[in-house]
Amino acid sequence: MYGVDLLHSNGGFIKLDKKSAEMLFHMIPNSVEDEMETATVRHRPEALELLEAQSRFTKKELQILYRGFKNECPSGIVNEETFKEIYSQFFPQGDSTTYAHFLFNAFDTDHNGSVSFEDFVMGLSILLRGTVQEKLNWAFNLYDINKDGCITKEEMLDIMKAIYDMMGKCTYPVVKEDAPRQHVETFFQKMDKNKDGVVTIDEFIESCQKDENIMRSMQLFENVI
Repeated sequence: MYGVDLLHSNGGFIKLDKKSAEMLFHMIPNSVEDEMETATVRHRPEALELLEAQSRFTKKELQILYRGFKNECPSGIVNEETFKEIYSQFFPQGDSTTYAHFLFNAFDTDHNGSVSFEDFVMGLSILLRGTVQEKLNWAFNLYDINKDGCITKEEMLDIMKAIYDMMGKCTYPVVKEDAPRQHVETFFQKMDKNKDGVVTIDEFIESCQKDENIMRSMQLFENVI
């Protein structure tokens, strides 16, 4: 299966970010009225024109996204617990709690403990319509858990363990208990070019750009909506 194959390759994190995009599209309805409805929403999003200029979505696409977002999150913002609940629906065979926590932090760009519609749109814009550089920067930020500008082996291992926990026992072939650590050892050795024990953004991007699986997976969701 493509998703599982990619999980066991260096491109695993990219595939799961696309799965995250699928999860977020759960918020999108099949149809939408012409105007945004904001009367019952406590958090009002920025003007559509501004979001249209800042993102790679059209006004019509933003209206569709907002309608779905409001249906799932009437308050206009998503807290971490709600995010985890929505995310868990897509990985019932495993425990997605930890990975959803890391993913939530990547969307919560101002680190205020909530994801607004603006946060949602900007993250989705990068995942679906961003350049290769933008997508890799976003993925680097996901792995850089403490946001100090570099990725340690421990941070990478934390993410990988979360991924394997989320995939549960239903992967084929069945993964061994020490698979996350083995995966990280291989991945980190390739990325840490100067062997200083951390991976910088430049090392991360250079390594990913040389991996055909990662580059190919980045094209999957470019025109989803």
